[in-house]
Amino acid sequence: MLKKYFKIFILALILVVVTELIGQKKIKLGPGYLVFLPMLYALVIGIIISLPKLKIMSEDEMKLSNDIMGIVVILFVAKIGATMGPSIVMLVKSGWALCFQELGHFLGTVILGLPIALLLGLKREAVGATFSIDREPNIAIIAEKYGMDSPEGRGVMGIYICGTLFGAIYIGLLAGYIGSVKIFNPLALAMGSGVGSGSMMAAASGAITAVFPAKAKEIASFAAASNLITTIVGIYFTLFVSLPVANKLYGWLEPKIGRNSKKRGEI
Repeated sequence: MLKKYFKIFILALILVVVTELIGQKKIKLGPGYLVFLPMLYALVIGIIISLPKLKIMSEDEMKLSNDIMGIVVILFVAKIGATMGPSIVMLVKSGWALCFQELGHFLGTVILGLPIALLLGLKREAVGATFSIDREPNIAIIAEKYGMDSPEGRGVMGIYICGTLFGAIYIGLLAGYIGSVKIFNPLALAMGSGVGSGSMMAAASGAITAVFPAKAKEIASFAAASNLITTIVGIYFTLFVSLPVANKLYGWLEPKIGRNSKKRGEI
């Protein structure tokens, strides 16, 4: 039974040793700096060694790795939950701030993302791509309402795949850089890192912690609470607010700014 996992465990061990030896690196960029953590190196190297052309890992081994990830995520969530306990009073005091951070996801995806998607030439795919950050619960909403073979289904899956491949790397670098500028309170940044994805939250909160090590426990607590709220409340918010607004906004903006709009061509 363990033989089929042996190669995966050895590769994982090598990745951990190599990335930890590289260690944390900071590169100066303008007023702040990019923070490169071992987790980011591991993600990049993991993507490379899983390329089919290299034949380092088989498809079956990749599926097994995915199963192992489920167990690892459970352990990670348990650790975060234990961290949240001692900070529960502080979390309750920040209740409204944690709740209202959900509006940031709405403004960033629908209000900003949809017009850009239309300018790039997307049609109904833009609705699926920008009504949320497109993680698993959001895919279920689109699948139930439109079906996965629809333009909306293609849009949501496109962003989901991009987020899976590059999301943690992108948000980790972004969070570390914004944190290094030290304009925002680290706890506000921690709230913002809870986007509804465990891997993205871990990457973002890890980068913020690297900049503010003295507030490591508070950052982990706020990030976890924010992520939990986004996962639970976000489902209803995207279903009853974001998706209807995205549809309305699409109907209004597409004739005006859509790249291949017939109405735009007639004007």
